[in-house]
Amino acid sequence: MSGFLTSYAGLFAPSATDAPVVTSIEIPLIQRDYAQGRTDARASDIRERFLDVLHEALIGGNDVGLDFVYGDVEDGTLRPLDGQQRLTTLFLLHWYLAYRAGQLDNQHAWMRFSYATRPTARLFCEQLATAKPPSDEPDPAAWIVDQPWYLYVWRNDPTIQAMLVMIAAIHGRFNGCDPHSAWQRLVDTDAPAISFQLLPIDDMGSGEDLYIKMNSRGKPLTPFENFKARFERSIAWSGDRSTEFDHRIDGPWSDIMWRLRGDDDIIDDKFLRYFAFITDISQWRAGQLPGSARLETRALPLFGTDGPQADRSLEFLFHAFDTWSGADIANEFERLFATNRADLARQPDRLLLFGTETGTDLFGACCRSYGSTRFTYRQTLLLYAVLLDRADPSGHLPRRLRLLRNLIEASESELRPHRLPALLADVERIIRDGSLSEINGFNKAQADDEQAKSAFLMAHPDLEPILFKLEDHALLRGSLQAFHLDASNFAQRATAFESLMATSDAWSDLTSALLAAGNYPRRRRNDRDLQFGSPSNSEPWRTLLTGTSRAHLLPTADALGKVLDAVADGTVLRASLWQMRDHYVNSTQATGHFDWRYYLVRYSSMREGASGIYASVGGNMGYRVCMLEKTQMNGRYRDPYLAALAREADLGDAALLDGAAGPVFTGGHIENDRWLDLARSGTAVRCAPDGWVLKRPEREEFHERFDAVCAEFGIDAQLKLAIPQELRPGGRVDTSDRIQAGARLVRALTAAGL
Repeated sequence: MSGFLTSYAGLFAPSATDAPVVTSIEIPLIQRDYAQGRTDARASDIRERFLDVLHEALIGGNDVGLDFVYGDVEDGTLRPLDGQQRLTTLFLLHWYLAYRAGQLDNQHAWMRFSYATRPTARLFCEQLATAKPPSDEPDPAAWIVDQPWYLYVWRNDPTIQAMLVMIAAIHGRFNGCDPHSAWQRLVDTDAPAISFQLLPIDDMGSGEDLYIKMNSRGKPLTPFENFKARFERSIAWSGDRSTEFDHRIDGPWSDIMWRLRGDDDIIDDKFLRYFAFITDISQWRAGQLPGSARLETRALPLFGTDGPQADRSLEFLFHAFDTWSGADIANEFERLFATNRADLARQPDRLLLFGTETGTDLFGACCRSYGSTRFTYRQTLLLYAVLLDRADPSGHLPRRLRLLRNLIEASESELRPHRLPALLADVERIIRDGSLSEINGFNKAQADDEQAKSAFLMAHPDLEPILFKLEDHALLRGSLQAFHLDASNFAQRATAFESLMATSDAWSDLTSALLAAGNYPRRRRNDRDLQFGSPSNSEPWRTLLTGTSRAHLLPTADALGKVLDAVADGTVLRASLWQMRDHYVNSTQATGHFDWRYYLVRYSSMREGASGIYASVGGNMGYRVCMLEKTQMNGRYRDPYLAALAREADLGDAALLDGAAGPVFTGGHIENDRWLDLARSGTAVRCAPDGWVLKRPEREEFHERFDAVCAEFGIDAQLKLAIPQELRPGGRVDTSDRIQAGARLVRALTAAGL
């Protein structure tokens, strides 16, 4: 099939060849409306890429050929059967650069361009050809719509509206260029910057028959088909590999994807997602960050530039597909992974995956969901690990996948786009060598602990099933830094932990027992807040028990160990926790040392915060504390001392302004005063470092009764009920229970009618 090399302007120029003489172009009735100016996502993508090509040809100096334009030339009029979209865009580009360069006049033959599809489109083209916006017009499309010759009814013509969109897009792409230089490049018929092959219909048979044949395929090429064609051309440098790519993608690779088809029997979207995964992996391996660019923009330079990087990327691409040929893919992943602990009971050699909604088949999940939040970095790294081992089996995949799973789960803060190159390098070292000595991307504390656990299991291999089961606990997810690696009690403590954390029923009692066992909370990153366990929420427990080194978790591990030992030795779980609480409360009362730990252990209302987070002045727990519902003080929180005071006073909902549970606060600072208000009189009380401070009622009718109660309880001139204290290491500490003293005071105030 041969044609005549020409350009849009060259069509109208006299030629010494046998090319037909063209004096005008008319888009025939059988053609569709102009589509490159549509505003849907696919058309916008095509428009953007096409204008990139035209801009590079005119401004960048890289001439471009636009393939064949098929058409019937009769009496000098070219009626294209294929090429309508390109010719329309070239007409609009000629008009735009002509008016910008001051070259628009009635002598240009290329202006004779029209549509036979609608009279409105034909008239618009005629008017546009001679329309001359100012050369510095900031919005030529808006200028056209504002002209007196622009008819109101044209707003309903899809071709005209699409042309206006394209004019705006051309202006956006070429506004910054030198129009004179671009115009000369555009109309140079001897060395055209933008050319195509004109194939007259005489060489192709009947025009109507050809049009029917050309459109018998029905739908236009899909985005994947376009990508596939461009990708194949881009890897032509690879020789036989390019040919093999063409064979495999239409053969065995399609067979692989066909198993994933939906009800619509479409697999193109699955292909594109897996290509995106492979491209991202290849870029990360090369130390690049994919960013938000289109897949084609990233993939073609990566695979299409001859060199070691492209060669390595192509090798990975072929393996990433070939490895699944003939395999029962779902079964391969089912053999490796489980998504719940019940499955592990039947097949304990599998690895438990956490938090996945897409099942164990990582390949299928990738093809269905890659690029969305349903396919996470966790799954990406695990799928890459499986592919690595399938390329070079180590014989140790289950153990190495467990190491990797544990690192991934401990590295929530590290799973960030800019760290992916380092994370992939870590994955390669772990899967290929089992090495943990050069971890640069994952959480370093977890990597160190994986080495400690490995050494522990080498010395005590009989404990491996117990340790692995503990790692699989949903709260721990591989992190055991809160457990002492002591072979003498490890098994018993692991069993006790499973029992304690099985449901939230015992968690409130557990928070008191842990505090009775020691000062177990850990500091959060702001150094002001402390993380405790929660009576109702599992996430605070995970935050408390994981995510840092053994050294930082030593107080937590010590307290947890004592509790687990007590539970393991006891016959009734909660009774063992109560016994620890009661023993601590009784011994503290005997010594007269009523510090913050005593109050939190004794009064369950002071441990009810869902987040398990407490904020205190200077980060030191004392008598001015906030118990947070969420992670920050801009959410709801309580003053635990006021909550305990309200609960112990036991006055009912009507007596207190905020009800029997006490007040809830939002916003503010830890240093702010927080008050418990009596509903009738407005009398209020707050907790101070050295006692309770009262607020006098504003209404005079209550003053006499208020003063009488103050006199009865020895309230001083500053309206403070002082609590006896002693100076101990760390500061002043109560020597009597302030909650009981405060409850007696509040009951007296309400009994007096306040």
